[in-house]
Amino acid sequence: MQEETLSRREREKQRQRQEMLAAGIELFSEKGYHNVSMNEIAKKSEFAIGTLYKFFKNKEDLYKSIIAELTEKFDKAIMEALEETDDEIEKLRNYVKVKGTIFMENASIVRLYFAETTGASFNIKAGLDIEIREKIEKHMQSLALIFESGMEKHLFQRIAEPYHLAVALDSLSSSFLHLWLEAPDRQPYPVDPDMILNILYKGLLNL
Repeated sequence: MQEETLSRREREKQRQRQEMLAAGIELFSEKGYHNVSMNEIAKKSEFAIGTLYKFFKNKEDLYKSIIAELTEKFDKAIMEALEETDDEIEKLRNYVKVKGTIFMENASIVRLYFAETTGASFNIKAGLDIEIREKIEKHMQSLALIFESGMEKHLFQRIAEPYHLAVALDSLSSSFLHLWLEAPDRQPYPVDPDMILNILYKGLLNL
């Protein structure tokens, strides 16, 4: 639903929900998922505990909502970037740039997810992993179609299956983002997407 179509009451509820999620992100990032209580989140967001439970049935539900919102934001931005142009090379550049932007703008949530995934309860991981895997698979299929289209136009050589090239590009960009996450000053994410794309475009061997 578009924001302009929401009633005043619905907009207020939306604002409250976002404040609660923001408090959860801050506390989870500072103390870790397992060390934060719903009472602390209520206090941090300045809402009564009963109000918090009207929005989220428990801490797991709140955590899943945080990750789900990021996943949805990431998915929307990626798909819009891929549909922005008909040029295959520009589509790939857009993918690398937008993926980096969303990742870095939401670094606290990304850190939280990576930190808590292995230690969180099975219930948290199960639903989220399925949802995230489905979104990633959609991106891989979209990238594969771009590579396939580029091959048909003879922009790209058919050096591998389009899907494998999609996985390679996604893995390359993710590796650079993980380096940035560990050491932003020493390992900045490339401003020029061709720095990453040229690893695929130009290869390694000097033949």
